[in-house]
Amino acid sequence: MYVARVESGASSDAGQDGAGHWRAAALSHGQVIAEDGSYLLRRTTTFRSRFDAWHLDASSWLDGLDLAPSLAENIGSRRWWRGLGTMLGLGFAAISFWPDFAPLEAAPAMIADSEVRDEFRSQSIMPLALGSDSGRHMAATGAVRKLAAAPERPQIQLVATLAQGDSFQRMLQRAGVGKGEASQITGMVENAIATADIEPGTQLDITLGRRTAPGEPRPLESLSFRARFDLALSVERGASGLSLIRKPIAVDETPLRIRGTVGDSLYRSARAAGAPASAVQAYLKALGGHLDMDRSVGSADTFDMIISYRRAETGERQAGNLLYAGVERDGKPKAQLMRWGDKGKFYEASGVGETRSGLVRPVPGAISSRYGMRRHPILGYKRMHSGQDYRGGYGTPIRAVTDGRVAFAGRKGGYGNFVRLNHAGGLGTGYAHMSRIAVRAGASVQRGQVIGYVGSTGLSTGPHLHYEMYRGNRKIDPASVSYVTRAELSGEELRRFRSRLASLKTVEAGAALTDIEPSGPQEVEVRREIDKLDASYAQRR
Repeated sequence: MYVARVESGASSDAGQDGAGHWRAAALSHGQVIAEDGSYLLRRTTTFRSRFDAWHLDASSWLDGLDLAPSLAENIGSRRWWRGLGTMLGLGFAAISFWPDFAPLEAAPAMIADSEVRDEFRSQSIMPLALGSDSGRHMAATGAVRKLAAAPERPQIQLVATLAQGDSFQRMLQRAGVGKGEASQITGMVENAIATADIEPGTQLDITLGRRTAPGEPRPLESLSFRARFDLALSVERGASGLSLIRKPIAVDETPLRIRGTVGDSLYRSARAAGAPASAVQAYLKALGGHLDMDRSVGSADTFDMIISYRRAETGERQAGNLLYAGVERDGKPKAQLMRWGDKGKFYEASGVGETRSGLVRPVPGAISSRYGMRRHPILGYKRMHSGQDYRGGYGTPIRAVTDGRVAFAGRKGGYGNFVRLNHAGGLGTGYAHMSRIAVRAGASVQRGQVIGYVGSTGLSTGPHLHYEMYRGNRKIDPASVSYVTRAELSGEELRRFRSRLASLKTVEAGAALTDIEPSGPQEVEVRREIDKLDASYAQRR
């Protein structure tokens, strides 16, 4: 232990403050012990005390260095420049220790098993030299030399698509077939099927051969496409030139029958059973013309629909129109409708067609004057108003309220341009004040057909439709009549209808979903070039 005495008057950091009190000296080590007005400095020899003394000395020294002065103060002074140098030096040191951007080597992410190695072999030089079958390209190496003139490929295989409104010949020419050959091929195809009947979107597989001379179009080597659902055509080049090959495709036209429980939603249940959306919509529309769907069809009922359906031996499927729509309750038919006739209308099993009740509104406007006595707006006295007036803008289409025949179409006194239609049951309708007539006398019109346009001809104060109704030749209130239109089959046509319905209902549900047996030999699966090499090596051994 070392002891040093410092007198109170000696030169040191100790001193008196303004109140006459002594302040402790800023000693750098040891312990200070007060003894009779003097200061006793004791220095111990323990490791902890020596470390504390060293730490205090180092901190005092570093504080004196002033390594990081504020660059916002005393700009341009020596102290400021020294701080700037310190900052730049530290930044350079940080950049010097920045990590390298070179890629890091790691283990491969893919495990090279036997299948992967086999795929690598298929990309080797020999299979590529034989044409390969992967379509992949090998990366260039240092052994690759640039050719003065690149040779053309001996063959070009491509797919051409027939667009909407395009012609078959123009499509071939755009694909690279010469004009003469394109015309020849089009004529050959026309012998099998009219090119106008080929559906847009049909794809053609085309193979073009080597040019006979620079700048000349490539000759066609082969062409194949699906001309119809039941016919495939191909054009091949042989020793005698191009020839057309027809390949008929076996097609089964067994209708597709779908049955199921109605449940909470008939639409969702039918879609879940596999029915196309268009068929379900047609099914609901057909039943809606004969049944009240909200009241007559329950959740426990069974829906039954039959759709025209074709399946080819090549695997393609094609769904068509709805043929039959039925509803069963407790195993008994509640409704049976079948499509019949050129117009594709649905008829009940009894031969009664679609029922349409009520009248079509002749114009969309509101009624401005009803049937009965009223003061005439032009003549100025009361007289019988023998019809209904509908508001309508000039030129608004006027429609027949139901099916009928045109009895009169022309100018008629105060009615102006006037059309009268005769309907079934001795009823008739009249349409007055037209600006223009769209039908002729003697023509048949259908429910909703436009027969003229709103105007203000004759005794009229403005554009509107005056609509009348007749029973025989007597005018009646149009609001008192509601039409029901029903088409019915009879005689031989009814017999054929019922025979077709009975035959259709013998189709089993889901029978059309099974694959049909192929009619001819199947194509052999194409093997990879590496597999062909392995087979040839095995034969040599």
